[in-house]
Amino acid sequence: MHTETKCILGGYNPNNGEPRQLPITQSTTFRYESSVEMGKLFDLEAPGYFYTRLQNPTNDATAAKIAALEGGVAAILTSSGQAASFYSVFNIAAAGDHVVSSAAIYGGTFNLFNVTMRKLGIDFTFVSPQATAEELAAAFRPNTKAVFAETLSNPSLDVLDIEEFAKAAHAHGVPLIVDNTFPTPINCRPFEFGADIVTHSTTKYMDGHATSVGGVIVDSGNFDWTQNDKFPGLTTPDDSYHGITYTERFGKLAYITKATAQLMRDLGSIPSPFNAFLLNLGLETLHLRVERHCQNALRVAEYLRDSGCTEEVTYPGMPGSRGYDLAQKYMPNGTSGVISFRIKGGREAATKFMDALKVAEIATHVADARTCCLHPASTTHRQLTAQELIDCGISENLIRFSVGIEHIDDLLADVQQALEASQK
Repeated sequence: MHTETKCILGGYNPNNGEPRQLPITQSTTFRYESSVEMGKLFDLEAPGYFYTRLQNPTNDATAAKIAALEGGVAAILTSSGQAASFYSVFNIAAAGDHVVSSAAIYGGTFNLFNVTMRKLGIDFTFVSPQATAEELAAAFRPNTKAVFAETLSNPSLDVLDIEEFAKAAHAHGVPLIVDNTFPTPINCRPFEFGADIVTHSTTKYMDGHATSVGGVIVDSGNFDWTQNDKFPGLTTPDDSYHGITYTERFGKLAYITKATAQLMRDLGSIPSPFNAFLLNLGLETLHLRVERHCQNALRVAEYLRDSGCTEEVTYPGMPGSRGYDLAQKYMPNGTSGVISFRIKGGREAATKFMDALKVAEIATHVADARTCCLHPASTTHRQLTAQELIDCGISENLIRFSVGIEHIDDLLADVQQALEASQK
């Protein structure tokens, strides 16, 4: 099926007389007629459901749709994008291990890695998304377990050279984990360029309407976890499941099975079935909305560029913008609806611009149907030091502008009057 059809039909195939729309299985538990049957579920010897913290039919169908969209073998939903980022790494790294990460990532993810996960004993080295092959190679250590990056960074909009990062990761025997939230699988499919694991904050374009916080992890099934001894959690017996070795028992499903059976069992960051239902509804129109987001964003980016009120406008889908050539390789049909621009007049002008908006809203959000904007240095990246802000590509006059799917004339008029107000 084409991507557009997968958005509608993927993940759920009703039988004769069954509901046409994905049902909400709003139940914590599932009934069985024998303890033997349930025991097999607890031992991972049989498929099925017994407790929604681990698996639920509504959640699994929605995850399967996203796996189909990304071209992966399996996926697991999480209760937030943050949880997806955490689980994707923690599933293969433990105390004493090391991870290489792009420095240009969402501020919450940066803090997760740089502060919280360091407390768990996992060390991180941050590199530029434009790092050379030599600089990337120098960041690895014998205990490195993964490389993490964003296909299109939030909010600096750096386009990742996926093939180069994948090549570096694979040369050191570790997977490349990529957050594909902004482009979505409509505009970029990282597995086709060598990425191994993909994550999303489904809160953004996939949900599309700012109704439900959520995340997802998708496994390509392509990485060979047995090629070295770096991943004992997958390749040696798990005593908490009577000695199961995930790679032997589950093959290409080993990574997602372990994330479900261990991490979700113990940490429980599962979305409610109702939220998964809402996410599935959002996915049905993803291909339509992303196209409109990109059309509107290009027009707004061009207006900002030509306004005389900006120092720099970054929109990799716009010819001449930083990252355009790389975006044409990885996202030829469009990038996202998010624009990053530096307004003349510093933080004061940024504040005036945002306060003057009438159609667009000031919101701690991005990538939904409504146009919204944010000043990253004082909000999402507020906890970072001055040097860390520079490393992430964030300045005092940077505005993240998420273009929605309203009529373009209304958006341009709103931007025009806000720019005029900002320069007074």
